[in-house]
Amino acid sequence: MADLLTLSARIIDSGVADEPVNRVTQELSELAEGIALVESFSHVVVIDTDDGLVCFDTSGSLTGAAVVESIRRWRSGPFRSLVYTHGHVDHVGGSGAFLADARTAGRPDPEVIGHENVAVRMDRYDRTNGYNSIINARQFGGVRGNLGIGGTSRFLPADALRPSVEVGARTTLHVGGLHLDLRHARGETDDHLWAWLPEQRALCTGDFLIWNFPNAGNPQKVQRYPLEWARALRDMAALDAELLLPAHGLPIAGVDRIRGVLDDVATALERLVADVLEAMNAGETLDAIVHSVRVDPDLLAKPYLRPLYDEPEFVVRNVWRLYGGWYDGDPSHLKPAPAAAFAAELAGLAGGPGALAVRARELAEAGDLRLACQLVELAVQAAPADAGAHAARAEIYGVRRKQESSLMAKGIYGWAQRQSLEASGATGEDLARERATDPDRSGLRPRRPGT
Repeated sequence: MADLLTLSARIIDSGVADEPVNRVTQELSELAEGIALVESFSHVVVIDTDDGLVCFDTSGSLTGAAVVESIRRWRSGPFRSLVYTHGHVDHVGGSGAFLADARTAGRPDPEVIGHENVAVRMDRYDRTNGYNSIINARQFGGVRGNLGIGGTSRFLPADALRPSVEVGARTTLHVGGLHLDLRHARGETDDHLWAWLPEQRALCTGDFLIWNFPNAGNPQKVQRYPLEWARALRDMAALDAELLLPAHGLPIAGVDRIRGVLDDVATALERLVADVLEAMNAGETLDAIVHSVRVDPDLLAKPYLRPLYDEPEFVVRNVWRLYGGWYDGDPSHLKPAPAAAFAAELAGLAGGPGALAVRARELAEAGDLRLACQLVELAVQAAPADAGAHAARAEIYGVRRKQESSLMAKGIYGWAQRQSLEASGATGEDLARERATDPDRSGLRPRRPGT
């Protein structure tokens, strides 16, 4: 059993993350009397009460059973309540395993507590099953191993439990002597709850803290709310908690340490939003803002704010979308020609799609991967059956994938690379070999117990 609190204290206090901070071991660690955390994707926080076990989140469909097994090695009591911090599938998808445990033992089904918008989210997942399956495969396609976020034709598993107890802005519950102060705030989602446990001086933060730059800009998902996210972090910091239990990353102990981490993350979000809004109010276009607004590099260097999952550039776009809609300020983008027609016209002017691909390779070799990707994309759009254009596209996106830090960018570029490798006639061995050349730096890669 890892000493997670000692590990997190050393990393935070030193500012050096020389060990993984987002571990997916399925191991349980007891952090205080009657409080444990199972490191999974996402984690499950377990509290032993007089009336059974209260669990925050259930991990994903492919890891839920392993989580339950770890909990059962620690405690044998019934699962009294499952509290969803929010409705993402890596938090609710494992609930079927908890239900199966209860029914196998002949015990009552656990009550499921969640914000009133969780059911709305689940309905949306059912309506967009195919789309969500595609974008999740694209987002996590470059991560080796099984994160427990898929594996069936359904994005939301059929046995995922819906809340039986829905809560609103703030609710106080008493379960087996445990006092739960549940508070709703919009952040990564619109259905997010965080919890304050006053007797334990503990916070269950869900995804408000993930030991990466906040997931407030995911380019493939619905709207996020960075300023409200920051306000929630400020509310948490004001409680002077002694123990912080996140859904991703390491737990944290110590009032000053917890307050400092929450303040840093809130500050990063607040400053970014303020800078984007200042530029919007001055009449800048989205393009100008994306290429000018930056987060303080000293903040990004902190071990719990590194842009290894989401990244500030994507959050800038999400702030624009929240306050300004989808029009980016470029009138040619309001009602453009089809992308293929535009690409064909430029290819004709350049001397054909081959010329675009050649120039894209030259730019990539010179280090201008942004422009190289734009040109090689035009080449393929102009000639979608051209194996040579696809070979250049695969090469350039492969280089870019390896140079990106965030999992989201790596996933999208890796997806594009694999598309063009297949279109250019690459074999399955070629695809596997190319993927193996890119070590995962996100901290989200599953690790064997003890590693």
